[in-house]
Amino acid sequence: MSFMHSSSIDVRQLEAFAAVMSAGSVTGAARLLGRSQPAVTRLIQDLEADIGYALLHRNGPRITPTARGLLFHAEVERHLSSLAHIRERASAIGLGEPVSLTIAATPSLAAGVLPQAIAAVAPGLIPRHLHVQALAAENVVQAVLARSADFGISSLPLEHPGLDVHWVAHAPCVVALADSDPLANSEVVKLSELAARRIITLANPYRLRHRIDEALEKAGVEPQQMIDVNASMTALTMVRAGLGVAIVEPATVVGVPIEGTVMRMLDHDIPFLFGAISPAALPMTATVAAVIDAARAVALAMPGCRLLDAGGADALADTVYGPTASPERVPT
Repeated sequence: MSFMHSSSIDVRQLEAFAAVMSAGSVTGAARLLGRSQPAVTRLIQDLEADIGYALLHRNGPRITPTARGLLFHAEVERHLSSLAHIRERASAIGLGEPVSLTIAATPSLAAGVLPQAIAAVAPGLIPRHLHVQALAAENVVQAVLARSADFGISSLPLEHPGLDVHWVAHAPCVVALADSDPLANSEVVKLSELAARRIITLANPYRLRHRIDEALEKAGVEPQQMIDVNASMTALTMVRAGLGVAIVEPATVVGVPIEGTVMRMLDHDIPFLFGAISPAALPMTATVAAVIDAARAVALAMPGCRLLDAGGADALADTVYGPTASPERVPT
């Protein structure tokens, strides 16, 4: 039974369950909500009765979510977030202000592009409530498709019939080095010079990582030691700690410089491809249009960054997959 179709479930029950999951106990949830412990317990029990299954395992004062409880919690979080956004937007409409805005972006772009882009937008266009979600690239696309985000900035692939692609950019990957590294004296670092080094890079084999591996292979570099990470910021902090050199996308390095590290261009173009998307055929507000344009300007300030023709599918496919590759067979 879905809570979205149950007239007996009210928001207080959902808030009580979300608070218990957040606090880890009924007592903690009661403090968060400003209610009594028995009241919170009763709300959870009523919720379980309404949906027809247990959400929590109870062992004295200790509680843990059931498998169904974990799945249900994800739905509750989305529902409560949507209600909060509706309240914000209703208030903004009543006051004649820009409505609240939700932006989804990959962590590197959320940290390396969005802050400067938002700062460049006219203050009168910035809503009272602005939400930025740092998500995996696949989840950015899903958030925009589901319209839980007004627009997104993500790495490729972005092709989907439910999306409008506003711009696509190509920025070459860079190498991050400790500022004391001898290679820091070079303007351009050769991949071959990294052969004896521990290389830190991104782990996802279906996105940027396969292009990095391909470039290393073409340069005849077979790293003896590697560290895989799932975020560029983690790679940069490892460089600062002296654990190796990092081959990463440039957004994080440029947007969030780490003291003690430097960025240098590589002698091989390893493309980092990313763009801005919004739900197809949905009219954009002035705020969304302004942030998308500002994000493009910030992106183009990265070293070597250039725009691709978002409408040129063949050229885009060649850049992503290679001119002889099939998108169905080659990971992106």
